[in-house]
Amino acid sequence: MKAAEKKGHKDPKGPGIGIRVKRMFRRDWQLMVLAALPVLYFLVFHYMPMYGVQIAFKEFRADLGITGSPWCGFAQFERFFNSSQFWTLIRNTLSLSLMQLLIGFPVPVILAILLNQMKNRRFKSFIQSVTYFPHFISMVVLTGMLGLFLSPRNGIINILIQALGGDAVFFLGEAQWFRPVFVLSGVWQNAGWSAIIYIAALASISPDLYEAAQVDGANKWQLIRHVDLPGILPTIVMMFIMEMGKVMSLGFQKAYLMQNNLNIAASEIISTYVYKVGLVDAQFSYSAAIGLFNNIINIILLVSANQLSKKLTNSSLW
Repeated sequence: MKAAEKKGHKDPKGPGIGIRVKRMFRRDWQLMVLAALPVLYFLVFHYMPMYGVQIAFKEFRADLGITGSPWCGFAQFERFFNSSQFWTLIRNTLSLSLMQLLIGFPVPVILAILLNQMKNRRFKSFIQSVTYFPHFISMVVLTGMLGLFLSPRNGIINILIQALGGDAVFFLGEAQWFRPVFVLSGVWQNAGWSAIIYIAALASISPDLYEAAQVDGANKWQLIRHVDLPGILPTIVMMFIMEMGKVMSLGFQKAYLMQNNLNIAASEIISTYVYKVGLVDAQFSYSAAIGLFNNIINIILLVSANQLSKKLTNSSLW
């Protein structure tokens, strides 16, 4: 070994782990410092609170604390499964999520493709600005706007309906209208912002593909079908997988703000129910069990969608 070192031969095993770590830190210490704050944020606010998940398996008492409260096994889960609200919450949550997925997911893709085909840059910028703007409206303001626009007395929608000979509709006071209003208002608010990802993916497609297709006589619809869609298909698949992981996690704030005694049959979802039993009624163990069940379903859906996508399209998150 000494003779080899004298001749300039290097150890085939290379330097040890400690030496490699030191070299990496010396080379990339700026990046590590930059990443330290986000890592610390996730550790403190996302991973450390997981310690409290154990109250889902306990009869939590504030005076005894988390560790001192007695264990109850799966009693909180059984209580939820046997409750009269279980199937109603599952049905409302899934119906809203699936409607949002079926209607709201394709719209940003279509919008991005249409914007990509526009030749007039000023008009394109104007449309982008108009579609981006609703994303920055707070949820409280949005629900207030819905209340004004859909008012049965002086709302602009009902004024148009009556002008066309129809009768005024109390959109926010009828359970059957809650889902369409919830989903369509979400599409209006988020379509432009969600389209940014697909616009960026379209911008990465080589111009040579468009030129070759046009030389072959392809029209705009053929360009979209044979160049645009294949080019952004991996992005579409990944975004769809991520959306599948949020099927059971609808936004609490919007549903709660739109909810009232008249539409509660359709508007009571898992997140609003957890808020009521957890924070309002102080049933912490019960609400923790419901939230844990909800997250487990999301994980199962995410993993299943990822594996299915890997088999069908060879595109996946991992």
